[in-house]
Amino acid sequence: MKSKNLMKSIFKTIACCTATCTLAFLGLIETASAQELTGTLKKIKANGSITLGARESTPPFSYGLGDGKYVGYSVDLMLKVVDRLKVELKMPDLKYTIVPFTAQNRIPLIQNGTIDFECSSTTNTIERQQQVSFSNSFFVIGTRLLTAKDSGIKDFSDLKGKNVSTTTGTTSERLINKFNEEKSMGMNIIATRENTQSFLAVDSGRAVAFMMDDAILYGERASSKNPEKWDIVGTPLSREAYGCMMTKDDVAFKKIVDSTLVGIMKSGEINAIYKKWFESPIPPRGTSLSFPQSADMKALYANPNDHAL
Repeated sequence: MKSKNLMKSIFKTIACCTATCTLAFLGLIETASAQELTGTLKKIKANGSITLGARESTPPFSYGLGDGKYVGYSVDLMLKVVDRLKVELKMPDLKYTIVPFTAQNRIPLIQNGTIDFECSSTTNTIERQQQVSFSNSFFVIGTRLLTAKDSGIKDFSDLKGKNVSTTTGTTSERLINKFNEEKSMGMNIIATRENTQSFLAVDSGRAVAFMMDDAILYGERASSKNPEKWDIVGTPLSREAYGCMMTKDDVAFKKIVDSTLVGIMKSGEINAIYKKWFESPIPPRGTSLSFPQSADMKALYANPNDHAL
């Protein structure tokens, strides 16, 4: 009898040890997996959430509809990345929050970790690459002018001595100031905080034209009360590429963002997203931009890259 009890005790002890060792082994695996993550991925895994950045008034790329709701072409792409992260990190319940930012504070908010990444209308430039990293590009634009059809403005050369609005902290602001100085145009540059304010300067008569990326100008026209009043004119001063912006040199995170965008482009899914925002009625007024894909856009979709133009 004692022998049987002894054997039971031994088997019980072995079973307990086996269970303990198994749990410990699984714990080591989990710890090792967690240690493999770095940078933004590690932060997301630890927090169980990701913080995204969005613009308040950059239709059709990224803009607010009120009550904290943000929509747009770039927002759709950003949320595709979130869906991919749910799979890659095995976090089906991954939460996200969206923090609004401006052209002036977007880089500092990425650098200090307030925003994990953003896809909006941020131009990938060599200068900015010294401070942050950019994903593969998702849009190519030209910088042009929005003006009233009866303004007499047809190109940048018609702006001599005129008031021109643009948005501070943008590449457009730098370009128009450079053009003004080099061509001795004598323009008065009105730099505002947001694109809607730049458009308002033209709508109120304080400026004859709003200089910005062409797709954004089409978005402002579509969102206006009287779209047929406005025209988009001018030979582009530059060609620029938009990319998602993230912490500098976060290789693992950039790889996931890039591969997500490449997958959307190569599968053709991007065409439906483009059509939704550039060739169909968009909120809040239900007006279409009527902005078909350019040759540059078709080339980008066919050959995704992260080059600054």
